[in-house]
Amino acid sequence: MTSRRFGLWLSAGLAVVQMTPALAGPQLDVPAASATAGATLQSAAETTAARATKPPMAFPGTVQLTPQLLAAEAARPVPPRLPSTAFATLPALRAPVLSPDGLRYAGRMTIDGKEVLAIVGLTAAEKPRGYVIPEDAELLGYFWAGNGRLLYRMGKSVPWEDDRAFATRLAEVDLATGKQSFLGPTQDMGLKGDDVLWIDPEGRSLLLAYQPTVYDYPSVFSVDLASGKSTRVTGSFPNIWDWYADNNGVVRYGYGWTDSHHWQMVYRKTAADSFKIVARGTDKDDESTWNASDKAMIMAAGSEEGFVLGKDSANGLNAIYRYNFATHQRGELVFEAPGSDVESAYTTEDGKDIKVAYFTDSRDRVKWWNPAIADLQQSLDRSVGAVMGEREVWIASSSRDDSIMLVDVLGPTDPGKWYVYQEATGRMVKLFDQNTQLKPSDLADTRYVVYPARDGTSIPAYLTLPVGRQARDLPLIVMPHGGPYGVRDRGDYDADVQFLANRGYAVLQPQYRGSGFYGDRFDKAGDAQWGRAMQDDIDDGMDWLTELGIADPKRVCLVGASYGGYAALWGATRNPERYRCAVSFAGVSDMPRQLKYQLSTFSDKGARERWRQKVQGDATYDLTTISPLYAVDRLKVPVMVVHGDKDTTVPPKQSRLYVDALKARGLPYEYYELAGEGHGFTTTANAQIWYDRLDAFLAKYNPVR
Repeated sequence: MTSRRFGLWLSAGLAVVQMTPALAGPQLDVPAASATAGATLQSAAETTAARATKPPMAFPGTVQLTPQLLAAEAARPVPPRLPSTAFATLPALRAPVLSPDGLRYAGRMTIDGKEVLAIVGLTAAEKPRGYVIPEDAELLGYFWAGNGRLLYRMGKSVPWEDDRAFATRLAEVDLATGKQSFLGPTQDMGLKGDDVLWIDPEGRSLLLAYQPTVYDYPSVFSVDLASGKSTRVTGSFPNIWDWYADNNGVVRYGYGWTDSHHWQMVYRKTAADSFKIVARGTDKDDESTWNASDKAMIMAAGSEEGFVLGKDSANGLNAIYRYNFATHQRGELVFEAPGSDVESAYTTEDGKDIKVAYFTDSRDRVKWWNPAIADLQQSLDRSVGAVMGEREVWIASSSRDDSIMLVDVLGPTDPGKWYVYQEATGRMVKLFDQNTQLKPSDLADTRYVVYPARDGTSIPAYLTLPVGRQARDLPLIVMPHGGPYGVRDRGDYDADVQFLANRGYAVLQPQYRGSGFYGDRFDKAGDAQWGRAMQDDIDDGMDWLTELGIADPKRVCLVGASYGGYAALWGATRNPERYRCAVSFAGVSDMPRQLKYQLSTFSDKGARERWRQKVQGDATYDLTTISPLYAVDRLKVPVMVVHGDKDTTVPPKQSRLYVDALKARGLPYEYYELAGEGHGFTTTANAQIWYDRLDAFLAKYNPVR
């Protein structure tokens, strides 16, 4: 048996890289909000009143492909053929997080064509810092502990039993000294080492849950961030794998699975109380306890009341409810989005109210509870719209007092711009353009549409047509998203989509059954349909466009990444008469192998079994029957396979085994393994390889006339 010890997990933290300070850009004034501006969202009272007459679930925001709409798209001037470098350029800044005082931010930045974790001050006096992410690890997230420490979560593939598994760890950067250090005993703890329950607002300490050894249930430790010393504050409890704390840092409840089908929940009101089992259930019960496991929903100290995301029994949509942790009773409805799941929500720091909720219809939406921020959001929307046209405007991060905010402005034809907004001036100052090589006028509009699957299920999708071309007999690229579960496309700027549209292809992005945030019924329709009905939905999207005459049925290829890469390979294998070619980036070819690897990432039996059932269904179902690797003899069209050699989400062995099988049978293929790359692009050079190879492959096997 392979040793479970991890050795030198990350020997020296993140390597430091030199950075140039950012310069302030143009300003945009933000006028005071109008009391009547903005769209109206349903309150709890309005939702309750309308519940009895609510129609069956639809897909808000979809459009009809009328002759007028298609003609308007075709009437636009044909844009120039843009160089692949324009699409390969990585975003200047991604996922920034402001420090509590608002004086600096951390984020993923592109420096000399490579992605780094950067810490940047908003004044020229502070020198920016950049940290290179190790090639064999993945940066999972980062957040502030006070103003002087940045915590970051890392993950990597490690030897485990007779195979490999995914392990996570937590580390910090002390801005005063520049020192980096891991938190917790990195060598002997279990696979999950980044489970932060609570952070002291001043950054002195945090609560971290982990298995002291691989043979223990998780305990909770208070970690002093100055010394790194850990003190156990909550011991392990049989079958409890997940712990949660209130806003004062008191561990209040936990839950876990006693076996593959039965769960239990433990709770206490104060630190002086003992934990008691307050609820038990099975995987056939409602999901109220499972949905109580969201650390964004902080409990208020001394209170037994909180909030959960739960399913509406009438329409199956995720909504926000009040919840009593002591009695395990769900209370009144707080907020429900019109026709969509509430994807996530955050409480105020004291845990007494909801701060913000996010949901998606044709595009991402936000609901703020603080009237002042809601008014500001309306003002931002109106100001940006007046200058730039229709755009999404996102308050991405803010200081603790909300006086300083980072704002992202983007759209389907706009890669985005980052601004800093200061309440004191009422102005937004531009920090970065995400991509200066692209003009919105050269890019294609993306439409949210819906089509029927063969069993009558309505399937939403995004359709992008090439600019300046008649929507008739176009070459088509069907591009299923990754995931597949809990993930969806959103209609924002997508470099792959715009690259293909610029080359003259129509692009269809099916939101096949099982795609995330469309409600319980749509989600469950995808259970155990990986490579089955989910694949039918993808094929049916092609049929819909060809029946409309928009796509040429003889010129269709599949292109996808992750699960989308799997769907591309499987679609071309299962139905080679439909497709001329297939392209897979980081796709799965061996389903049994990938499922085994995925199950290693779950901490408890119940979570593992639920995921196994969602992917496989009946335990006797033979996953090799939906694996491209085991069906290569059925493949009759050329394929291109691309994979990063440091991918920890879908290990590169998935593509290597598949390519070996193709080679052994003399089948046409192209294979490119990207050195130092993971489950996406962290360097412009590797993105350039992807677009150049994709361009040449499609021109050869699915040319645009």
